[in-house]
Order: sequence, then structure tokens, then C-alpha cells
Amino acid sequence: MRYEFKYLVPIEQYSALRSAVLPFLRADPFAARQPDGKYTVRSIYFDTAGFDMYHTKVDGIAHRMKVRLRGYNRGGPDSLVFMEIKRKYESPIQKSRSSASYGVVLDLFKGKAIDQLEGAITEPDNARRFFYQVLSRNLRPVVNIIYEREPFMGANLNPENDFRLTFDLHLRSVAYPGVDELFEDKDVRFAFPGYFILEIKFNQYCPAWIKPLLEDFQLRKEPASKYVGAIDSNAFIRPGRHNDAFAKSAYLDLRD
Repeated sequence: MRYEFKYLVPIEQYSALRSAVLPFLRADPFAARQPDGKYTVRSIYFDTAGFDMYHTKVDGIAHRMKVRLRGYNRGGPDSLVFMEIKRKYESPIQKSRSSASYGVVLDLFKGKAIDQLEGAITEPDNARRFFYQVLSRNLRPVVNIIYEREPFMGANLNPENDFRLTFDLHLRSVAYPGVDELFEDKDVRFAFPGYFILEIKFNQYCPAWIKPLLEDFQLRKEPASKYVGAIDSNAFIRPGRHNDAFAKSAYLDLRD
């Protein structure tokens, strides 16, 4: 189980907030290898024709789930991507994750059996859980959410707590992508203009220095959902609109 707090922060506070938290943090190793200490996150989210996963979040349902395909930076068939199910139970978060090359994942979407490719897939049981949700609930890719992430880890290394703090910037999305369009970002629409998202994640406890710092910047925890923001910015949830557009997003086209 993992805890995750989000804060919607005016972009004008980015530099000052970053300077305030840096003494307590160290760079994320993967991000440190990037030119500016940031990497691009790309996630295709799946949902039902009625946008059930969107509505469970908006309605504040305590137990809810997201299903997504995630990749990083620019990529191609050999890039590592992740099949993820993210569940929320009241406050804690639980995530099941399986990874494979993008080409292997596209083969799975085309109907190739996981057993045939099991050696090329980490955590194959989690891949089965992912495709069980996609197929049993007739999920379709509805939006590709893209943003730049600047991640940090706690300066005092505690693997059991695994404290992380991230700045998620330039949140944008592409409506109704194909699963073969994870690394494309044409016709993007921005969400939360003028703001970025601060995320704080930990397994056991939140460090004591966080609370006074958040008070100094007058930040309050709020449901700053990237998925909800992306759906709202694309105005999907309007009577008579989403059903036609949803039909065009069928991942099964890849099987033809």
C-alpha cells in the first residue's frame, strides 16, 4: 500500500517552492540522467463507454481503479512500457504493474497470447490482470495524458518508506489515441492552465518538514486528478458526444 497526496500549485510558485524543498531531497537517478533533470510521462488511460472510471473519481467513490499503458520520453517498438492497474482503497494506493517492450505489448493487443511471450514480459500475472480488465469490461483508450515530471527522493534514504516528491508540469492530453500512438503528441489540449501538480508519495509516514513548508505556501491537499483534468479539458462528458467518439477509439482495429 502507498499514500499519495496532490496539490494544485500556481506556476508562479514553482521556483520558490522548488528552492524550499531541495535541501530535504536528492535527485531521482533516472531523472538525473536527463538533460534538464526531467522526463516526459505518457499514459494512455482506458475507460468504459460510460466513462465509469471518470465518474467514480468525480463522485468520490472510496474504492476505484484506473487502467493505463505508460511509457517515458520518446520511444519506439523496443522502448520499455508498463501495463498498470492503479487501485485506491479509501486513502492508500495499490498498483499492479507489468512491463515489456512496446512492440510486445502491441502484439498482445493484436491478440497474441501472454503465454507465447511470457519470457519477454515481467510479472506476467499482472499483465493477465491488465488484459482481464480491458477485455472483460470492454475498455477502450480514451486519452493519452502527457506531462514533464521533475522527481526527487528523500535525502534520508529509507527504502521501506520510499518517500518521493514530484513536480508535474505542462499537463496535456490527446483525445482517443490508438494504443499504437503512445509516443505521439499531436493535437494536444492543456489541462489546469497556469498550474502544476505537486505530488507527495510515501509508504509509511510523511516527513515532518513537509507540513510547515506547505503552510508557508498556503497549499492544501486536493483531488488534482490528471485523468479528470484531461477528460474535462477535452469536454468528453456531454450528452450525445462520447458514444460516437468512443466507438472510433477501438483498440481492436490493431487486430485487422
